[in-house]
Parts: sequence; C-alpha cells; structure tokens
Amino acid sequence: PGAGVCPVRGHSNVQGDRTMGIFERPAPAFLDALEKEFGFAPPREHGYDVVRAIRAMRDGKVKVFFAMGGNFVAASPDTEVTEAAMRRARLTVHVSTKLNRSHCVTGARALILPTLGRTERDTGPGGDRFVTVEDSMGMVHASRGRLAPASPHLLSEPVIVARLARTVLGGKSATPWEELADDYALIRDRIARVVPGFEDFNAKVARPGGFALPHAPRDERRFPTATGKANFTAAPVEYPRVPEGRLLLQTLRSHDQYNTTVYGLDDRYRGIKNGRRVVLVRPQDALRLGLPDGSYADLTSEWSDGRERVARGFRVVHYPTAPGCAAAYYPETNVLVPLDATADTSNTPASKSVVIRLTPAEAG
Repeated sequence: PGAGVCPVRGHSNVQGDRTMGIFERPAPAFLDALEKEFGFAPPREHGYDVVRAIRAMRDGKVKVFFAMGGNFVAASPDTEVTEAAMRRARLTVHVSTKLNRSHCVTGARALILPTLGRTERDTGPGGDRFVTVEDSMGMVHASRGRLAPASPHLLSEPVIVARLARTVLGGKSATPWEELADDYALIRDRIARVVPGFEDFNAKVARPGGFALPHAPRDERRFPTATGKANFTAAPVEYPRVPEGRLLLQTLRSHDQYNTTVYGLDDRYRGIKNGRRVVLVRPQDALRLGLPDGSYADLTSEWSDGRERVARGFRVVHYPTAPGCAAAYYPETNVLVPLDATADTSNTPASKSVVIRLTPAEAG
C-alpha cells in the first residue's frame, strides 16, 4: 500500500469496450473462451479498425455499416473521404440516443434505431435493470438510469442486439437471446466465464463502489514480461520539421464538449466565449503572419500526397501556444487530417501533428 502504480488505462468507454473483447484483433485466448462458452466458432481473421473500415467502404469491400452509438462521420478524419465512403455502403445503421451528423450521411438504405440512454430507467420483465461501466482506473461498477425514458417504445442496447441476433440467426443459434435480453444478470454470468477478472461478476458488482480489475504489478508486484521485471525503454526524440511560414496544429476539445457532443459554445479552460470556429496562435507567430487578434483566417493543411485540405473562416485568437504551434477544436478541423496520415503502430489519425498555413479570410 502506498507504493503501487496507478493504472490509468485510457478513455473509460474505450477501455471498457476493449476489456469486453470489442477489438478488431482479439487475442486467441479470448476467442477460445468465447467458443467454449457459446458453442460456436468465432472468426479468427482480423477485422478493421476505424481507418481501415473507411478505406474498405471507400474501396467497395464493405457494404454494411452498423454503429452502436457514436458519431462516426464527425469523429473520423478526412471528412470528405469519410462521407464519400459511407455513401458507397448499401446499408447504414445507427443505434442512437439522439440525432447527429452521421445520420445525414447514409448508404443506399439507412436505419436509425433509437435506444435508451444510460441515464434513462431500463425496466424489464423482472423490474429495473442495470448495466456496468469501467472507469479509467480499472474500476467496474453498476450504472442505473433514473430518468423516465423519452418514449415507452424505446429499447435498450442489449435488447436490440438480442433481437437482431435472433432475427438474423434464427434457429441456427443455440444462445438464449430472449433470456439474456430479459435479465442482464445472465449476461454477466456469461462474461464471468469468458473474461478474466470477472469471476463472480454479479456478486462483485453488487458491492458499494464496485470492484477493481486485476492489475499484476499493483496486486502482486508481478510483471508479465520476458524478464519478469518492469521494463523501461528510451526512444530518440523525434519531432516534425515545420517549413517557414507554417504552423503545427493540434486538434482538441473545449470544456463544454464530450467527444463530438458539444454542450455549449464556451471554453472556460481557455477563455473562449460563444464560438468554436477559432484557431489559437501565439501572438508573435500570428503577427508575423499578418493576423491580428480577432481577424479571420482559412486553415490549409499540407501533406506529402500533394492534396490541400481547407477549413475556412476561423477567428484568430492570440493565445500563449508553444512557438510555431497552433490549436483548434475538433470535429471542425477533422477535414484537415488525411485518412492515410496515421501513427505507425496504433493506426490512429495524426490529429495532433498537422502542418498548416494560415491565410487571411473574410469575417464570418
């Protein structure tokens, strides 16, 4: 106690999905456990991450897009390419709590399946039901909606998944989808037999505050490495070379924003009021480029593919960014990031390293 590490593992929603096996490259051990529990042979070939999924739709290799929540079009890079890829699909489906931009960019046929939000009461045959969430510290706890649903006809996400599975698979699936849809505790029993660390899931989640997932270095001073010890690596410092007259742009969120959901136009972190189409630039850099505070500029990104991508009409805000650097909110600037500009290992879009030039624009 007092000497362990703090396992900050990433964004809570993403981390919880990955723990449950939502991954385009699941580990063989997870697939083995899934096969044993449900009596079917899960596919072993790797699937697509976000960038590869967009490429596959663009190239006609994927004909159906199905999203559980999210705002795929607004969250993804290279907005024009992403929208064109979505429109090539034969069917696009969104399970959603509220409308967003992605619902306007559809395949040949499109469906929106409204669902309960996590803050809404989820009542089944046996009474109110709850789901579980995992936070960034590896803690798992119950999440109960307490608000009256927006409509008595709304279905929960587990019910939608179960009904789709039964409709598509019919009698070919021995999984008791109807029972799982009625009683989420039965789903947790299945998870307990598949996902390590979730043994006695229902009993653990009933405790006040939930429970912590196993963490070998913290719990046992054990490191699952080839040496059995903690391994540290040192990497050479690498940074982009920004040409004269250009700036290095990072995209970021405002205070009143959760991913692509914007709750307000103020950013109390940075003193921005009533607007999001702004670019934060160090005063010395902005004046050298002929852009006084409050002026307007177009942002043009420059990439090795030779194609220029433009985000127009941004208000210049003099702000103490690092020399040669600028910042602007996403998703407004996702248009500047090419689909193929990604990190080498994670294949994540390079939204924190965009070389741009600023040119004066008309106000508004």
